[in-house]
Amino acid sequence: MANRRYTINQQESIRKLDSKLLYVSASKYEGDWQSTMHSHYFAEIFYVQKGSGSFMVGDKMFSVKESDLIIINPNIEHTEKSYNATPLEYTVLGIDGLTFSFNKGDTSAQYSVYNFSNHEQYIQLYLTSMLSEIEEQRPQYELVCQNLLELLLIQIMRHADYNLIATKTIMSKKISKECSTVKRYLDSNYSEHITLDKLAKMTHMNKYYLIHVFTKYSGMSPINYLNNRRIEEGKMLLETTDFSVMQISSSIGFSSQAYFAQAFKKSLGISPNEYRKQKKQFE
Repeated sequence: MANRRYTINQQESIRKLDSKLLYVSASKYEGDWQSTMHSHYFAEIFYVQKGSGSFMVGDKMFSVKESDLIIINPNIEHTEKSYNATPLEYTVLGIDGLTFSFNKGDTSAQYSVYNFSNHEQYIQLYLTSMLSEIEEQRPQYELVCQNLLELLLIQIMRHADYNLIATKTIMSKKISKECSTVKRYLDSNYSEHITLDKLAKMTHMNKYYLIHVFTKYSGMSPINYLNNRRIEEGKMLLETTDFSVMQISSSIGFSSQAYFAQAFKKSLGISPNEYRKQKKQFE
């Protein structure tokens, strides 16, 4: 019987890196589009699936095309632009706890672009699997995504010859300030039509990242906070006015009476009419 046994040598520098996948998003832009300059306390990895466009990092602008992988280190201002003729389609990852070292250990470099057309099968597999796991949210999907991230980082280091540096990050005062701004806006404008896209544009944040940091800041997502704020106002109107449930739902920003009733019952366990009746019994 033939037998081969191989010993695996543990690489401490890789095994001890404590990175965290914050979000994965897939974007497709039709027509001419450009975001505003912004930065994050974490690194971002963009992978261009299709199309072409350009990136601006600091005061430098460069073109990007299909199979390009763009890495932006933490706290670096950047923005991306999609061209009308060949709109960009890309996947972006937000990764906390890591800084990339480019150009043989040059830690001053802010970004890098590497074309993975010769190895795109690996990149595509990991990114597609991440998106599938997040969309389906099967048991332990977070762990699967984190492991896929580690596989992706290894492929990047193998082919692009980059190094990874562990960085301990704390949510910056700027992030707390932006979350506070969102909270004040929701408190003051709850009766208006508010979407996650609108809040993301207002704060110059990726909407998935906004969900992450606002939840960390307030204990719930922006939309859940908004609905709770509306329900609190609805309770007050049910107690102090004779407005119909339809009038109340419209005045506090719900798109329909049915949606208001559904959200109200989910929060309090009873319908708006039942809540009003209970309160009147104790008057």
